Amino acid sequence: MTDTLPGLLVRRAADDPEGVALREKEFGIWQETTWAGFLGRVRSFALGLVELGVRKGDRIAIIGDNRPEWVIAELAAQTLGALPLGLYQDSISAELARMLEAAEARLIVAEDQEQVDKVLEVRDRVPGLEHVVYYDPRGMYGYEAAGLMAFEEVEGLGDTFGDRFPYEFDRRLMGIGPEDVALLCTTSGTTSVPKLAMLSHANLLAMAEQMVEVDPMGPGDEFVSFLPLAWIGEQMVGVASAMLAGFTVNFPEETATVRADIREIGPAFMMSPPRIWENMVSDVQVMAEDATRFKRWMYRWAMSEGMRAADARFEGGREGGRPDRDASSGGRRASGTRNGRAGLAARIRHRLADWTVFQPIRDQLGLSRIRRAYTGGAALGPDVFRFFHAIGVNLKQLYGQTEVSGISVVHRDGDIRFHTVGRPFPGTEIRISDEGEILCRSPAVFSGYFRNPEATAETLVDGWLHSGDAGYFEDDGHLVVIDRLADVMKLPDGTAFSPQFVENKLKFSPYVREAVVFGGGGAPFVTTMIAIDMENAGQWAERHRIPYTTFTDLARRPEVYGLVRDHVAGVNRDLPAAARIRRFLLLHKELHADDAELTRTRKVRRRHIADRFGDIIAALQGDGDSVTVSTEITYQDGRTAKVAHELRIETMDA
Repeated sequence: MTDTLPGLLVRRAADDPEGVALREKEFGIWQETTWAGFLGRVRSFALGLVELGVRKGDRIAIIGDNRPEWVIAELAAQTLGALPLGLYQDSISAELARMLEAAEARLIVAEDQEQVDKVLEVRDRVPGLEHVVYYDPRGMYGYEAAGLMAFEEVEGLGDTFGDRFPYEFDRRLMGIGPEDVALLCTTSGTTSVPKLAMLSHANLLAMAEQMVEVDPMGPGDEFVSFLPLAWIGEQMVGVASAMLAGFTVNFPEETATVRADIREIGPAFMMSPPRIWENMVSDVQVMAEDATRFKRWMYRWAMSEGMRAADARFEGGREGGRPDRDASSGGRRASGTRNGRAGLAARIRHRLADWTVFQPIRDQLGLSRIRRAYTGGAALGPDVFRFFHAIGVNLKQLYGQTEVSGISVVHRDGDIRFHTVGRPFPGTEIRISDEGEILCRSPAVFSGYFRNPEATAETLVDGWLHSGDAGYFEDDGHLVVIDRLADVMKLPDGTAFSPQFVENKLKFSPYVREAVVFGGGGAPFVTTMIAIDMENAGQWAERHRIPYTTFTDLARRPEVYGLVRDHVAGVNRDLPAAARIRRFLLLHKELHADDAELTRTRKVRRRHIADRFGDIIAALQGDGDSVTVSTEITYQDGRTAKVAHELRIETMDA
């Protein structure tokens, strides 16, 4: 029975009934749920679903912020052999309808009034949707709709049903096996409409077992679940690994309190996509700029010491450097003495930097107790990677995709390089095809896409998962991921070119929110569109007494163009001549998932952007100094209007 997620929950409740499984902050107080209490609520909700007519194979959608009710509903559905489908809470109504239609969901668990409103708006497009269950009653008074009910009502139905049939939960649990589908998980959708990957209990637990083998975790450890539970990254840690290892999963009170709540908990490990780590770096950089002159000097001095130590670790050396190899033994002794003194001085300086600067930074970021931090879902820029190792955070890159239950490759402690993603998990095979594509075979690989045999056949070939990513192995087994295979370009001189690598370097600036780089495919040179970070660029403008009104107005300011130009020039100095950015412009709007420009995990949808901003891209690759774009805006009363914006194009020095 312990070869399924609900089965593991039963074992946890038996072995450690009073241990803390879940913790949620409400009204400023952390409320704890024991393993026995967790199982009790899963039992109640599962039997409530039985009373509502849910059967094995039915699809149950869940949408909302991270709360205990989400994982309770998920495990309850799994107990019955129903298929839970997580949806992103910021999905617009049209996206929600598309996913519910694709899954033919019979019931949806929606967090609050906002999510219920979206469901009711599109309900007529999903005729098989019988029940809408909400778990936050605020604002729901007076709502009436067929099948609309509170989470507690379903639990109450389950308690009554359980009194009549005391062995029904156990009977249902015994009816599921490790090969049954445990989760329908949406793919990122960078190149197309998201698909529904079918992941079994065996898939998810195989991934979790490999992860715990590489990086041990267990009871007593703390994890904060704040990223969408619809994302495979949160599922693999907050659900699968938590069930296997038995650590406590904490849920913040609100989105706005995440940073403060993380500081209170002090998690032992943290998993986030690059955007979160990039935002942290931006926050620190902005705080440093706002500090007094002395504190700015201290920060820069400490960062130089931290970067030096981090680079030494990446290269396999010591903070103080390696002893010189003189031809004579006497020379080696003398050199070793000098280097020993230099090494001691370097360690003293680094400890001073840690005590005065790095410890307060880690505390502010909620990373004071972190043993391991992970980044995945997309490439992380080397500058961001170096920053965290400089301040003493053991940040490791991992690589995988939804179809392999989240992870297949990870850095090992003490063997970290910012340009690689580490080595494959034990029990996972990775090879590179003749075309340069990364292929994976593992017990964690999914069984296919839900009701999409054509896409399954393209992705799974002879047991190998085709990732769509380009990469190669270094001599010692470290995997290097270049970019999406379809996005790797050839520059006019024949040089292979990864837009993502340049984009990550651009986004190291706290004033750059997004960057989309274009080159190759007949383009004469490399160009980029940049969306500024409104908050950080706005603070910079205020410090320099530069007036502005809107995002568009701020992005058009010559001073902001100069600020970004200096950063682009710095990036160019680190790039080969053929890959340097020749022309760029600042967009008049933010890139947004609601406009299908980003995925819900905040990855750039390059193909859609190439179509949507075709005129801008053509102008960048020309020789003009501006381009005019029209934007349609919709007022609250439904009226629409078109507004024209002239965007300045900046040409960099050759």
